[in-house]
Amino acid sequence: MRSPNTSLWWRLNWQLSLLFVGTTASVIVGLCIYGAMILSPNVSMEHRLLNALEGSLSYEPGRGLRIEDSEQLRALKNDTPNLFFYAAAPDGTAVAYGNIPAAYIQLTKFVSLIKDADIRGTGANAPVPASVDDIEINTTEVRVLYGGRNGNESIFLTMLGGTYKIYVPLLAVTLPALFFAVPRLVRRSLSGLSDVVRKAPEIDPRQPGSRLPVDRVPSEVVPLIHAFNSVLERLEQQFAARERFLIDAAHELRTPIAVMQTRIDTTLEGSTRDIMMDDIGRLRETAEQLLDFERSEQSPDLFEQVDLVEVARNVVADQAPIAIRNGYEISFDSEVDELYRLVSPSAMSRAIGNLVRNAIDHGGNTGTISIRVFERGGISVSDEGPGIPAAHRNLVFEPFYRVTPRSTGAGLGLSIVKQIVTRHRGSVTLEGNPTGTTVTISL
Repeated sequence: MRSPNTSLWWRLNWQLSLLFVGTTASVIVGLCIYGAMILSPNVSMEHRLLNALEGSLSYEPGRGLRIEDSEQLRALKNDTPNLFFYAAAPDGTAVAYGNIPAAYIQLTKFVSLIKDADIRGTGANAPVPASVDDIEINTTEVRVLYGGRNGNESIFLTMLGGTYKIYVPLLAVTLPALFFAVPRLVRRSLSGLSDVVRKAPEIDPRQPGSRLPVDRVPSEVVPLIHAFNSVLERLEQQFAARERFLIDAAHELRTPIAVMQTRIDTTLEGSTRDIMMDDIGRLRETAEQLLDFERSEQSPDLFEQVDLVEVARNVVADQAPIAIRNGYEISFDSEVDELYRLVSPSAMSRAIGNLVRNAIDHGGNTGTISIRVFERGGISVSDEGPGIPAAHRNLVFEPFYRVTPRSTGAGLGLSIVKQIVTRHRGSVTLEGNPTGTTVTISL
């Protein structure tokens, strides 16, 4: 299962933090390994021995160095049985502890002259490594030659423990800084994408020239935007081709439809003539709806303050004869005398007219078709037909969708209504039940 998408901010934060921790750890480990290779083997006991000597050695001018067997020194001796050291003061006094290897006996006379040393022999018979360090006893610098580690101490771990004062503060300061700095860097680097995000919802392939901007966009994202823009260009071409085809087809149908209507009207009589005239009428209406649909897509509407009550009343007056001829009663009612809205009068007339014609076509040729204007800016058209099943109510606004395959309509009426109302920033709702359907335009 794929993990859910996470924010770029979060991914960069934890990835950069992990990278920094990993890099720091690698550097620390590398330095410790390098230190273990070049430093004295006695480095693992150096700190512990010098601490023990500070509590065991004492120095008094004129009396020289003295050593006491302290608890720390005994504990170190128990852990390091071969421990030895030789401490020398500036006045030449010295003390020895443990079994000093013979190779270093002659060296002891020079310990007071050596400030720091790492002594290691070569070959199989070389003595154990020794070191020289200095400590301060009663404000006097004392030089110490020591050695005898038991070999169990890890020089690497000693180095790792000794450098914590470096890497722990480094991590403590840098990690929070990353979490504060990365979001700002990411936001600044991707600021150009904000323009793309704002522009994307406004893209409409039916509006020529709609493209996503590439200004101030990271170069890694530019190919993706170019690819998306090329898809938009192809969609525009396909939309344009479809629009040209539908408009040309509708125009070409007009002439033969008119010729057929004239011939049928002059040559046929009786019921056959009426049936064929009805068929021709539906065919003519379909062609007009195709033209209407594409005109709404291509031509911008001119908006003005219009009285919706008057627009709806005129539509009812125009459609009433058709409704009555098809067996309906038609009524008009308004909650207000006037209702002005900024709309296209021609487009709104087409929308209301399509709703009334849709009610005439699907109302079952019985009952009343009611048109009502509401004070809040709504216009509803109701019929008393069989209603639209719930499964179809979200689909009837799609172009060329018909509730039943044998429906005589082209499936464009409600689609044109939704298209017009959407252009007016309104909404269309449909309510249906077995005793009728109500479609409401809200502006």
